[in-house]
Amino acid sequence: MTTKETDKPIRVALLGCGVVGTQVARLIAAQATDLTARVGAPVELVGIAVRRLSAPRDPSVPVELFTTDAEGLVTREDVDVVVEVIGGIEPARTLILAALGAGASVVTANKALLAEDGATLFAAAEAADRDLYYEAAVAGAIPILRPLRESLAGDKVTRVLGIVNGTTNFILDKMDTSGAGFTEALEEAQALGYAEADPTADVEGFDAAAKAAILASLAFHTRVTAADVYREGIAEVTASDVASARAMGCVVKLLAICALEEGPDGTAVSARVHPAMIPTSHPLASVRGAYNAVFVESEAAGQLMFYGPGAGGAPTASAVLGDLVTVARNRLSEVRGAGESAYADLPILAMGSTQTRYHVQIDVDDKAGVLAAVALAFAEHDVSIQTVRQEGRGDDAQLVVVSHTASDADLAACVEAIRRMAFVRDVSSVMRVEGEQE
Repeated sequence: MTTKETDKPIRVALLGCGVVGTQVARLIAAQATDLTARVGAPVELVGIAVRRLSAPRDPSVPVELFTTDAEGLVTREDVDVVVEVIGGIEPARTLILAALGAGASVVTANKALLAEDGATLFAAAEAADRDLYYEAAVAGAIPILRPLRESLAGDKVTRVLGIVNGTTNFILDKMDTSGAGFTEALEEAQALGYAEADPTADVEGFDAAAKAAILASLAFHTRVTAADVYREGIAEVTASDVASARAMGCVVKLLAICALEEGPDGTAVSARVHPAMIPTSHPLASVRGAYNAVFVESEAAGQLMFYGPGAGGAPTASAVLGDLVTVARNRLSEVRGAGESAYADLPILAMGSTQTRYHVQIDVDDKAGVLAAVALAFAEHDVSIQTVRQEGRGDDAQLVVVSHTASDADLAACVEAIRRMAFVRDVSSVMRVEGEQE
């Protein structure tokens, strides 16, 4: 069915007018002529819901559009599309459900809500026969969700590996290039505006875990929530870890890793977020500063990488406007885009069953028999050693062990056994290694 051409406008309600919301409002006005041509009808912003009318606003946004009655705005009979960029769980969830119930389609950038309760939103969209689009929820301007949902719909995606948080990538990149410690790099990120005053969501991996849940759900046609994603942040990454990675020809990145793996009961979905060493030859190793990138592997297409700015007002608004154009076209054509695809319904693999490689740094007494005893502990826990390096420092020494692929549970048990050895002073670092061929 072709898009109808009409002078009747597509009427849009906007929830939130912060950094992203302001850019959305600005772009709707600035690109009015082009949007009309692309949609087939004028796109008209009819209201913007905010918490406080007295807050400072961009003067380019007409003041008469602002209201504090968000529910009244999204349930107006003349509103065709609601754009939600307020974030968080509530009141966003209630307002999105109210909008869908009132017959509006929805465009959202709310990763946290989609990762926690996407099933409820998708069910409401299905019941209302309306669109729910969310390209901006994962990687800002980078088009990754639409390729997973549409371009690769005829292929089998096997793995998605991504740098999906610009704050942590900036910090780790600064630690690598300058030798700075975590705290110093974080302070610089905050000074430059890359990190919030409270950086917990970023540095502890919550933001990346929500995005991993969305990516895994789309890639593997299975409902994956943030609670299903194993999560470690970067606060414990040290300058020594970064230096060790460099000595191996690697860099440290906070990775979101979603994959199909063989579990105890057959194929399962593995979803995890944690720091990892990747070789400098890997495409993701060259992603610098606050940029994002997502690396996709599929059976027919092979390896694909999507790269660009993953956050910020203008990049995120670009993704929102892309969804808005698609949803508006669907309204004119009286069709609905693809909804949730969860037909595979695969089990979620426990982290203990996940297979990867490891870099383990052990501080020990420098005496005969230590290396043999440590090697025996690895063997007894079914963790094969790929390389080992020993550096003596007077009465103590440091062992750096890189394993072959092993299960997370076996490695954890091995590390605990080593910690209990009398000659072991500390297991100072355990980090996963991704992306190398054995």
